[in-house]
Parts: sequence; structure tokens; C-alpha cells
Amino acid sequence: MTVDAQPVTELPDPADYGFTVVPEEEIPAELASLVERVRSLMDAAAHTEAPPEALAAAADAVAKAEELIQGGRRQLGAMVRYTYPDGSIEYGTITNGVSGPVNPLAPPLLLEKDGEGGIRGEVLLNGLYQGPPGLVHGGWLAALLDQALGTASSVAGMPGLTANLDVNYRDPTPLNVPLEISARVTGTERRKVFVSGEIRHGGKVTAEGTAIMVRLSLPE
Repeated sequence: MTVDAQPVTELPDPADYGFTVVPEEEIPAELASLVERVRSLMDAAAHTEAPPEALAAAADAVAKAEELIQGGRRQLGAMVRYTYPDGSIEYGTITNGVSGPVNPLAPPLLLEKDGEGGIRGEVLLNGLYQGPPGLVHGGWLAALLDQALGTASSVAGMPGLTANLDVNYRDPTPLNVPLEISARVTGTERRKVFVSGEIRHGGKVTAEGTAIMVRLSLPE
């Protein structure tokens, strides 16, 4: 493998190209709290055995809450800017379905640099992400790995899009336990960036993935 792709020294600001960019630290605490409450509500709704009258009252309450926030809507494609402790910057879509900080569907996943050129994070998946009884759906494991692999490429200064993703499921992944996710760049070839990552429970790999990311052609 020829290693000839050089990371960019500074990512361009999407705001310069017409995107709305929200610094992570400027997301209102009230919005973060609302997202967490809605995430909890989704879990409760998925598993409730409440009587019909309670369900009807809950539906009315949710409808009223929806009315309260139906004002202006954030532009589709809006970005969030993350600043790491070392001062480096990364961008992502703010409503990303896997890690978007304002998306209740997204599990509470926080990825950080691991100090060795890669990234790591922890997440706990509840019954909303269930596949087989008591276990995480394989599609969600693939989505988490895809996100981690893409983030690893981005924090290495080579943001790109997934061209190929290969996932191996090594062991059943349980729900409601801390899972560790890690990923790193393993090589480059022209515009291709090769990345690999794992999901672990209790130190044991339950799923692992490799991907080829195709670097974005960034404006000069």
C-alpha cells in the first residue's frame, strides 16, 4: 500500500460555503435536556404496558409539547463544530442519526481522541436498539462502527465518505451495558483512507469493522 496522502493542516469552515454551523458549546442546555427527555420518552413508549387512558393522555401531552417547539426549524444540513482539548476542530451534521447532539434517535455517543492518533468512546444502548432478544441490532453496530471509522479519518485530517464498509460480528453484544468503541487510520493510498475499529464489552471484541474512506476534494 502506497502511503502518499497528506492530511490537511486545517479543515475549511463549512460556514464559508453557506452551511449553518453551530459550535457544540452553544447548543442550549435546555435543548440538550429536551433531547434527553425525548430519548427517554421513546424508550418508555416502546416498552410501556400502560392502560389506554394513560396512553391517550400521554399522546395529548406530547402533542402539546410539539406545539411549543414548532416554531422556526433549523436548516437541513446544519453542522456542529466540535473543539477537542488540543484545539483541533471537527465538523459533523448536527442531526446525524448516530451521533447528532440534537437528535433523540442517536444514542448518547461521545467520541474523543485517544492520544495515539485514533478515537475512542463509550455508549450504552437501551431497548430502542434491540435486535435479537436482549441484544443490540447488528445494523446499529454497523452504524456505530461506520461513524467511528469516519470520525477517525476526519480527526486524522482526512475527512471523507465511506466507499466500503466490512463488519464482522464476533460475539453477541448485550443491551444496557457500557460498550467501548475505538477506531484508527491504518493507511492511505492516493484519495483512499483505510480505517479499522472495534466495539468491546468488558474488554472483549463483539464487533469489528474496516472501511475505505474516499477523501473529500476540499476547496483550495
